[in-house]
Amino acid sequence: MSVTGHALAFRGLTKRYGSFTAVEDVSLAVEQGEFLTLLGPSGSGKTTILMCIAGFVAPSAGAILLDGRDITALPPEKRDFGMVFQGYALFPHMTVAENVAFPLRVRRLGQAEREAKVRAALDLVQLAQFAERLPRQLSGGQQQRVALARALVFDPALLLLDEPLSALDKKLRAELQEELRALHRRVGRTFINVTHDQEEALALSDRVAILNHGKLVQEGAPAALYERPQTRFVADFLGKSNFLHGRVREVASGRIGLTARAMLLVQNLPDSTPRPALGTPVLLSLRPEKIMLLAEGESAENEAAGRIATWSYLGAGFSLVVDTPDLGPIRVVLPTWRAPIAPAEGLQVRLGWAADASVPVMDDAA
Repeated sequence: MSVTGHALAFRGLTKRYGSFTAVEDVSLAVEQGEFLTLLGPSGSGKTTILMCIAGFVAPSAGAILLDGRDITALPPEKRDFGMVFQGYALFPHMTVAENVAFPLRVRRLGQAEREAKVRAALDLVQLAQFAERLPRQLSGGQQQRVALARALVFDPALLLLDEPLSALDKKLRAELQEELRALHRRVGRTFINVTHDQEEALALSDRVAILNHGKLVQEGAPAALYERPQTRFVADFLGKSNFLHGRVREVASGRIGLTARAMLLVQNLPDSTPRPALGTPVLLSLRPEKIMLLAEGESAENEAAGRIATWSYLGAGFSLVVDTPDLGPIRVVLPTWRAPIAPAEGLQVRLGWAADASVPVMDDAA
């Protein structure tokens, strides 16, 4: 199979249905060979964008370019894109090999070339031994791999994935995430994936584009989005976060002091962040796993005392909600194997976190 990916870009992409705007002025470039995920809640516009890329939906405004060539008006069959749907859309009366061969039959390839390509595609997804089985004789994960083989068999310019793992149970989904990531590395194709699953987006993608209400909110590498969200929505949607409101009380080199209720918090600022004026309101996002439980005699740059209101055992960790008089409820996640306490409701604890553990975000909750 060819290992040359293609670059895609959309500029000012907009889709309206009457008075409703599903996608509004979205511009994004997908690099050659990149795995990009469009992530967002239901109704965010991610699937509409994918359908526009595929050619099944005509945009109301904007342009879609493949390797710099405008394909906005090109019909789906002329775009040469592979697609894996949420329900796989396998033909139940055809064998695995016949399902994978179907796009080649449509393209009128000769039998010898068709059989060679089908064998290569099934080898790629490790299903050669199931070539003569029917879809109903396969597990959900195997059906998903057949759908991938069928989408890749004709060497498409792009592979489009519409929630391809959503029908699988959690354990199988995690296993197939690894397989899909490895498959992307092997074939070198440009993959564009749509999901509402944050863990899936982080695990699979080179880059994630987060959408909300039809608009592109933030895009970047998974680690950058998680560690440095720009808005409350991104911090809250991509994982869990505590939000601390404060006002700037002092400004020093590289950090600020914030008054949050009755507390003074210390916050480091990245070099690129403008220094706020005194009295400016600031919203901080603080991830639960970046908070420590302080032992007697231990200290941290930021501290808050409280009592455990609720807790739960998650296997790899404990999830606690600590009621603090100064900051309200604070969610904390502790690794099980190194938890300094046995959690219990009502237990008095001291929380601590570093000045660079939290990040200022724009309050877009309204």
